[in-house]
Amino acid sequence: MLAFSHSETPTSVSQRTLTFVERVAYQRAIEDIYWRHRIWPRPDPKPSLDAVMSQAQLEKKVEDYLRNSQALEDHWQRPLTAEQLQAEMERMAQHTKQPDVLQELFDALGNDPFVIAECLARPTLAENLITNSYAHGQRIRGELRQIARATVAPAASYTLPTIGGGGCVDDTWTGTSTSNAPSGRQFHTAVWTGSEMIIWGGDDGDVIPVKTGGRYNPSTDTWTATTIANAPDERQQHTAVWTGSEMIVWGGTIPILEELNTGGRYNPATDSWTATTTTNAPHSRFLHTAVWTGSEMIVWGGRVVGIFNDGFRYNPNTDSWTAITINNAPSARFFHTAVWSGNEMIVWGGENGPFLLNTGGRYNPSTDSWTPTSTTNPPDARRDHTAVWTGSGMIVWGGDGVSLFNTGASYNPGADSWAPTSTINAPTARANHTAVWTGSEMILWGGFISGGTTLNTGGRYNPGADNWTPTSTTNAPSARANHTAVWTGSEMIVWGGTLLDSGGRYCAHPVATPTPTPTPTATATATATATATATATGTPTATATATPTATAIATPTSTPTATPTATPTTTPTPTPTPTVTPTVTPTATPTPRSTPTPRPRPTPHPRP
Repeated sequence: MLAFSHSETPTSVSQRTLTFVERVAYQRAIEDIYWRHRIWPRPDPKPSLDAVMSQAQLEKKVEDYLRNSQALEDHWQRPLTAEQLQAEMERMAQHTKQPDVLQELFDALGNDPFVIAECLARPTLAENLITNSYAHGQRIRGELRQIARATVAPAASYTLPTIGGGGCVDDTWTGTSTSNAPSGRQFHTAVWTGSEMIIWGGDDGDVIPVKTGGRYNPSTDTWTATTIANAPDERQQHTAVWTGSEMIVWGGTIPILEELNTGGRYNPATDSWTATTTTNAPHSRFLHTAVWTGSEMIVWGGRVVGIFNDGFRYNPNTDSWTAITINNAPSARFFHTAVWSGNEMIVWGGENGPFLLNTGGRYNPSTDSWTPTSTTNPPDARRDHTAVWTGSGMIVWGGDGVSLFNTGASYNPGADSWAPTSTINAPTARANHTAVWTGSEMILWGGFISGGTTLNTGGRYNPGADNWTPTSTTNAPSARANHTAVWTGSEMIVWGGTLLDSGGRYCAHPVATPTPTPTPTATATATATATATATATGTPTATATATPTATAIATPTSTPTATPTATPTTTPTPTPTPTVTPTVTPTATPTPRSTPTPRPRPTPHPRP
């Protein structure tokens, strides 16, 4: 059996001991790997790990996993065995889809199988066993007064597992682990941090939404629950953005009961929540959008009893809200999309109650000003569509209008012009799907079709070639809608939706930029015509602000090098007035809202 004590003296040669100090040092090495891979979508330099995680916080992480191990032994007489730890290491090595990251973790632990078993496998395995098997684990852990300071492991001969190499295979699916996964849900949010996907909130089929979440690590194929201590109230149809060190969630609704103007900042490094201020905060709302600018979160639009065309900027450094101008702002709406271009927020589409919209606007926080998007050749008016930023333009696709759409268009903000996307080999018309940008392609997946049937199909759109390629359905996740999706840099991870607690990882390799055909030189002089060289698209920065709208319309905001946002001039924050009957932009061609396609609510899973 495992023994826990405060003693840090070495034991016999047949056993190995890791002192508490050694465990904390190894924990720091692990956290440093994750921190180096963490996305930093800010203009200021990324700080060191020591600047964001204290020694006390490192010690708490070690104390927590030793408490879990002690609870398994003391209260359930089921101590973790060497065989279980070896199996967990093997599982990580076999199931990883980030072999390079896992190898970095092994290297940081000296490629010592004993240390890897104790400091990487033990924390995950102990948490999973307590969470999945023992309903009273939280109560038992709370009752433990003794903090384990050293672990004496049984005499065992661990073997360093071989990590699968070569990365993922293009156009293939791999399931995400369901061990310790959050409960099935829809209308939740998801962000990608650079090393983990964090999902939070949503509707799990009960009357009241949830305030729970989970962090999914693809390098180890493991889930870790997010704390509920100081977490925001339960909600669904809220928004979430990633700042580089925190996930900010805001707004949303508790159906029938209330809409919310509260939020919270979640720090995955410390597993802790900090509330966002309500001073000068926007009016309560849901079905709004949010983007991260590099220094602020901008929320815009949405609805409650009325419909809004106002927005606010939230600065996490000062925990303060500032209203943005409504001069020349798009008409009030919800079910719209928003992307961040690097210097502007672009909103488009949606509905205002009686009408569907094909209008939008570009908001520049540096000048606190709006510019309308062109209404020449825009896509048809729609809602429940998706939008991604490509680095040079916005692509909108799909959605619901007078019918479901399998059409879309690319918007060029520099030229203020629209160009339709090809419909040849385009995916089936749908709404409530997700879309991500890989750096060279837009990948969309899932959603509803007419009659409320859900899909497990998708497509990859290459804007350079204006063509579509279907995504494989082999081993694809089950059909769903109202799910979330994030891009990791090599894979799209979809999760949840339609009250499911499962997901999948889709591998997509970068697409090279086509080489233009050289124009023959009609000259007698033998002047060689330069041959254009195909420029491979570099590995994209993973989308940290994958902030689907509340209907799980993924509105991933590709995060290019962040443009510093000018500090806004402090002005009195007006109280937003719900715009019950907004004035539609005169150039718009509003489309009367059709009768919604019936979409049956999934039957909730039985609660344990």
